[in-house]
Amino acid sequence: MKNSDRSKSAVSARQIISFIWFYWRRQGFWFALLMLGMAANVAVDILFPIVSGYLVDIISTASFPPEPAEIDAAFWAAVLFVGQGVAFLAIQRLKFRLWMFFTARVMRDIVTEAFARVQRFPSNWHESAHAGATVRKLTRGMWAYDTIADTVYAVLIPTAFMLIGVLSVLTWRWPLVGLYAAVTSVLYVAVTIWLAVRHLPERHRAHMKADSEVGALVADAITCNSVVKSYGTEKREDDRLLSLAEMWRGKAVRAWIMMENIMIVQNVAAVFLQAGILALVIVEWAAGRASTGDIVFAITTYLLINAYLRDMGYHLQNLQQGVSEIEDLILFHDLPLEPAAAGNAGPLVMKGGAVHFDQVRFNYPRKDQAVYSNLSVDIRAGEKIALVGKSGSGKSTFVKLLQRLYDLDAGRVLIDGQDIATVDPTSLRRAVSVVPQEPLLFHRTLGENIGYAKPGATEQEIWRAARLARADKFIEGLPEGLETLVGERGVKLSGGERQRVAIARAFLADAPILVLDEATSSLDVVTEAAVQEAMRELMKGRTTIIIAHRLSTVRQVDRVLVFEDGVIVEEGPYDELIARKGGYLAEFHMVQSAGDLSPTAQEGRE
Repeated sequence: MKNSDRSKSAVSARQIISFIWFYWRRQGFWFALLMLGMAANVAVDILFPIVSGYLVDIISTASFPPEPAEIDAAFWAAVLFVGQGVAFLAIQRLKFRLWMFFTARVMRDIVTEAFARVQRFPSNWHESAHAGATVRKLTRGMWAYDTIADTVYAVLIPTAFMLIGVLSVLTWRWPLVGLYAAVTSVLYVAVTIWLAVRHLPERHRAHMKADSEVGALVADAITCNSVVKSYGTEKREDDRLLSLAEMWRGKAVRAWIMMENIMIVQNVAAVFLQAGILALVIVEWAAGRASTGDIVFAITTYLLINAYLRDMGYHLQNLQQGVSEIEDLILFHDLPLEPAAAGNAGPLVMKGGAVHFDQVRFNYPRKDQAVYSNLSVDIRAGEKIALVGKSGSGKSTFVKLLQRLYDLDAGRVLIDGQDIATVDPTSLRRAVSVVPQEPLLFHRTLGENIGYAKPGATEQEIWRAARLARADKFIEGLPEGLETLVGERGVKLSGGERQRVAIARAFLADAPILVLDEATSSLDVVTEAAVQEAMRELMKGRTTIIIAHRLSTVRQVDRVLVFEDGVIVEEGPYDELIARKGGYLAEFHMVQSAGDLSPTAQEGRE
């Protein structure tokens, strides 16, 4: 968290401007049209004091009763006055209608592209990040853009244009009044910006950090609700959230109080602006240099300036809050992707599925001891290999490196002679089908979960895969069949049912390299025997790697590799290794044959 905070504080105004400009400029013509509309809207608004003063001058200087020519002049002055208002409102509404479509497109692009980047971050990033907090940062960043964009387009830029225009007209008519209004307005804006930049950022960052932590805790507790219920710890989770929410409350109030203090400073500045302009105009009137219409012009000018400046503090506070909320999203755009995903690597060309680890050295990030120091392994195309060893010996790491979920420190991993570090990771992972011991399912239908392995798969293909995995019987017994929603992570299904869905997914993927992480461990004896038979069919003609924890899955392989501390200490056919006195597999065989499944004798899964 500390590293993250340091990174967040490094997000500069230039980065934020570049981020928003990147998305705005891609809209091309529509962005130019919006800027033109905004300029026209401000220009028409600047006419308000002028037409107001003109109308009052026409009426106040007319004779009583007015002459026909004076009535005509007053009529056209009134038409001009009303026309200015109608034109302003018409342009404003058209501008904002276009802005809605523009903003929605940009927000769509921001969240989808940020999501695409997050999916392509390295595995070690995902292992360290909290999923709930990441989701919160993505959605909050999207809405933060909306706040920033609305503030900049609808408030700050128009205010700048308006001040330049109105103060220019005021200075042209009365230099002293214009100078006073200009100096007061600049001080008003400068003080507001200084207070917002100097005192708000850290308060907002603390507020947003607390907000992310609350979101993460809620997501964590809801995801693990079954654990909460099984231990009856609802009250404990309530108390944890209350404690965190109380911390969030304190940080939120601290940020909000600072925002309120800025508003007070602005109110005082607005009073000085009003008093000064009126006093100077009255002096001009007393000296005979200002008419009644001029006084109306000055008053409406002040009202116009005040209307734009009055809420500037509020909008600057919104801007600062939006900046604090969007920083995480900008950091996502600066984080590195998986190396191969960042380039234009070509696809993996599969020939037979031969795998070769060539003097591989690998160490997980933030760990001192290397998993592999100099690992070399050859697996022939179509060969069936079992990986056996204690927990932490390097079995699961072997599969992760095969999928290039991590980059090597040294050496190479080759498939059919191609270094996987030089190929497109998507094509690589589609060539390796993995059935984990604890499968993860999407909160979608059974059909979607099985069909996930093959986009566009027909219902017949999905049913065929389900039958091969012996999942068809339990699916047919469900009222909605393949349309049954499985719940988050598949919680509505039993462990064995989830496993069979994962196996069906692997059948449908039809990948040339198959990885089975004790894929039948959750099945009953009868179903396991049936699935083992189906899996033997699945393994035909495929390079198969089995992470073995039970000997029932080891007997059918061509070769067993026994890992210990990242080194292959035994290698050979199953029958040969169990006959080797003092060997790991022989001891493993003896323990399981005796029915002793204790963690000491039989180390659990990695």
